[in-house]
Amino acid sequence: MLRKVTDLRDLLNFAADQYGSQAAYLYKEKVGGPYLPISFDRFREDVNAFGSALLAADFKDKHIGVIGENRYEWIVSYFAVACGLGTIVPLDKELPVQEIGALAARAQLTAVIYSAKVGSKIREALADQPDVRLICMDASGSEDGVFSFQSILEKGRELREAGDTRYENLPVRPDDFCTLIFTSGTTGLAKGVMLCHRNLAYDVSALYQYVELDRFKDKKAALSILPMHHTFEFTADVLGSLHQGGTLAFCEGLKYIVRNMEQAEVTYLIAVPLIFENMHSKIWKTAEKNGKADKMRKAIRVIRAISHIDRKASKRYARIFKDVHAALGGHVKLFIVGGAAADPNVISNYLAMGINMVQGYGMTECSPIIALNPDYASKPAAVGLPLPGTELFIDEPDSDGIGEIVCKSPAVMLGYYKDEEETAKVLKDGWLRTGDYGYLDRDGYLYITGRKKNVIVTKNGKNIFPEEVEYYLLKSPYIAETVVKGIEEKGDLIITAEIFCDRDALQAAGSPEGDALNALLKKEIDKANDQMPLYKRVKRFEVRETEFEKTTTKKIKRW
Repeated sequence: MLRKVTDLRDLLNFAADQYGSQAAYLYKEKVGGPYLPISFDRFREDVNAFGSALLAADFKDKHIGVIGENRYEWIVSYFAVACGLGTIVPLDKELPVQEIGALAARAQLTAVIYSAKVGSKIREALADQPDVRLICMDASGSEDGVFSFQSILEKGRELREAGDTRYENLPVRPDDFCTLIFTSGTTGLAKGVMLCHRNLAYDVSALYQYVELDRFKDKKAALSILPMHHTFEFTADVLGSLHQGGTLAFCEGLKYIVRNMEQAEVTYLIAVPLIFENMHSKIWKTAEKNGKADKMRKAIRVIRAISHIDRKASKRYARIFKDVHAALGGHVKLFIVGGAAADPNVISNYLAMGINMVQGYGMTECSPIIALNPDYASKPAAVGLPLPGTELFIDEPDSDGIGEIVCKSPAVMLGYYKDEEETAKVLKDGWLRTGDYGYLDRDGYLYITGRKKNVIVTKNGKNIFPEEVEYYLLKSPYIAETVVKGIEEKGDLIITAEIFCDRDALQAAGSPEGDALNALLKKEIDKANDQMPLYKRVKRFEVRETEFEKTTTKKIKRW
């Protein structure tokens, strides 16, 4: 069993000492080129060099932002700042200019480390903050007041060669505030979550007690897809690969996922439901086209029927699903899904096809993982068991056992940055009110029913979770996305749905429009309504022409 780590410096040293010359990262010098390795040893050397140069340049105890696409320099920047130097502030590269500027001011940034792809946006965002120093990950040299990442790295190497060890000897304490992460939302609504070393170190140590990567005897390799400013990607992928000795390859873009999985020989993948569901959809479309869908469905039914008494049942049908594995790069063994609720049927199908898939649950305020399905005892509809060392209970459960999820663990944040009032609303005596509703089954597995702020309350006091209604609607092949709301109509509250259709499915159905499309969707909604009690049923719907706006982690923005 891997030892627990106490802080990010401890994790950095543990990874380098344990895995040394093995490949920690795979990167490409150009799109379409070969993957090139960077060892765990070199990663530690680069972090210490970059941190030494920043320390010599008087960045001690400062707040420093990092923004850009997923890449090696982003991770080096994060660790160099967080490991005793100051506070790192990851920013979302998709934010508009004015929001980046506002968050930089709120975070009191002294410097921003950024990639050239967002260079113009950063310079515009910080135009009225001239004291913020700029460091570009790509610039070859200093120009126009911008320092280059490479020149700082070289300066740090020179300092270390001259015997300067001040940086790596900086004290790092588990409770030191090391990262400030802004939650999604406009600058007026986004909260600054303060995390310490203990939070992140505990979460990654506990997480992989439920998912054992050492069973991948030949290779442990992942593909970094989700944005690194998001805690799910950072903790599970970046910190997890260091702790487990895995190789993390940087994805070239969403359309290259499968190609990159094959090139990097990816054995496990961490992503949000939308990515896995898109893969799932393509698998079945290909199977239908090749005439193999019926055989696959039959095999899946048999495996589901006997897997509870024969865990190796899927191995006997491996031949049937060999094309599926080949289409996913040929090496993948495990999917970890989080960030939103996943379809249990999709999880069950992947399990039957010989790809272990586990779902988890968390939030930024908990670093972020609270619960996870163990890979040896997964329940597709559940988000898992509380991580080892995490306590949780359901507050004020209703007759169905549903109430707000409240948890306590070493991963719970220090609080919201400069916002004692909001902190007091969610934190009391170490217990964190998540704002999510759910329930526990008799085995202690957690199930999520919806967000507290999204719940629709009927006139007679019934609670409706729009996420549940949306789940049934999304079973229709013609509905790609939907948002369910409650509206007042003639003194009563009715449930409505806004729908974005699956264009491919509609085309296969003859491309209905107008009344014909409405009639088709009404039949689909009636099917969904038949699976729900009367008070939850959708009474009105409208069709939208474009996809819903989403966050960078592919969640639909509801309001």
